[in-house]
Amino acid sequence: MNQANQKLWTKDFLVVSVINFFTILIFYLLMVTISVYAVEAYGATTSQAGLVTGIFIIGTLIGRLLIGRIMDSIGRKKTLLIGLVLFVLTTAFYFLDLGLTFLLVNRFFHGITVGIASTAAGTIVAQIIPMSRKGEGIGYFAMSATLATAVGPFIGLFMSQHTSFQVIFGLCLVLGVLNLFIGLLVAVPKVETEGKKIEFSGFKLSDFVEPRALPIALVTLTVAFCYSSVLSFINFYAMEINLVSAASFFFVVYAIAVLISRPFTGRLMDAKGANYVMYPAFFLLAAGLILLSMAGSSFTLLLAGVLIGLGFGNMQSCTQAIAVKLTPSHRMGLATSTFFIALDAGLGFGPYLLGFVIPVTGYQSLYMILGIVSLSSIVLYYFLYGKMEKEKKAAMDTSAAV
Repeated sequence: MNQANQKLWTKDFLVVSVINFFTILIFYLLMVTISVYAVEAYGATTSQAGLVTGIFIIGTLIGRLLIGRIMDSIGRKKTLLIGLVLFVLTTAFYFLDLGLTFLLVNRFFHGITVGIASTAAGTIVAQIIPMSRKGEGIGYFAMSATLATAVGPFIGLFMSQHTSFQVIFGLCLVLGVLNLFIGLLVAVPKVETEGKKIEFSGFKLSDFVEPRALPIALVTLTVAFCYSSVLSFINFYAMEINLVSAASFFFVVYAIAVLISRPFTGRLMDAKGANYVMYPAFFLLAAGLILLSMAGSSFTLLLAGVLIGLGFGNMQSCTQAIAVKLTPSHRMGLATSTFFIALDAGLGFGPYLLGFVIPVTGYQSLYMILGIVSLSSIVLYYFLYGKMEKEKKAAMDTSAAV
């Protein structure tokens, strides 16, 4: 069957994409509101409020590490449903007024449920996408998360200004329950290892991460670290340069750039290979960060958002597609988990580490430095994956010519 006849937009693909959208939307909706809730409801300090936000990502990382190893033993659909049930339960716990410590603990376990559910969703969608359309399919699937990262913060900030936190938690709970019912609709083909007993034979790295996916995961970690500076500090930087109004549209133009470009870059990756997407994306991300460091007008700031979206936004889906393409189907769960661990580590720990740098450099110099780091990451990508793909493609062209 040729590529054109291999169906991508199936019912199951759409269902899993919707599940991913709602999961990430709730994640980001709470990310932009929960620190304010911690301060207003429990008198949390700034550092405690930051911990309430950040501990969620630590939980997500642990959830991914735990589930990647055992998912195929439990069953991929069953894992998804377990994650969604626990997600609803921990969302309901936000209504309990039991103090700051309980909020921290619940945020941690809520993060674990997101790690379980989103890793299962990513694995299922990688399984049901035809192999010849992996890049295109994962690009479309990743758009559900991209859209959620724009819609979630917008809804959260709007609701925090016009309603109570109880109403915000109520909306999250309703969406979580809806997500669970949608999850019942997905049909997932079984894999060879499904239902087999897991044997624990001491600690092995390959039990928790997929070694084949580690090189591209390292590239993902590096660019996610650079992008975390935008995600966490763009509002502070905008206040410093008096562009707060424009900054409120930054992630909107970022999302639009990704949504418009992903269908083309996904097909380009499948037709020509990842290098045709990744190398331009490094330049675009670097150009966006450097332009951001020099932003003096609303137009410049928003143009930087477009370039960063074209760069990092397409790298994100491309590196995920590489991770699953390099991996046998029975290890796809671990490959997906490995990719997201690297992505979350870069986005989660980046702001904490960069927080020590900002007092020394300031925001403008920070973005300039990270632009140079992004550009330098081309070398890392070349040796960890790009060179191998180039050699493989050259060998295929040679054999086809014979």
